[in-house]
Amino acid sequence: MDSIIDILGSRDFDEPAELSSIKKLIEDEYSIKPTVAKRGDSIVITLPSASMASALRLRGPEIKRRCQIDKKLIFRIG
Repeated sequence: MDSIIDILGSRDFDEPAELSSIKKLIEDEYSIKPTVAKRGDSIVITLPSASMASALRLRGPEIKRRCQIDKKLIFRIG
């Protein structure tokens, strides 16, 4: 039986490149730190205000193109 150290030691905990690119884009352009998570076939971006979520929702196609993403973007207020 494997120990928990063996199981977790072989696991890759690096953030996917698509999530990193979304975070970097939003941080660079808006100076806020979003929470970005991958949920199946979509990416959930949690933002601190409704106005920020609305602004980014309108730029969704541009974000997908610049970050080379083919998944659905979901914007949440957190």
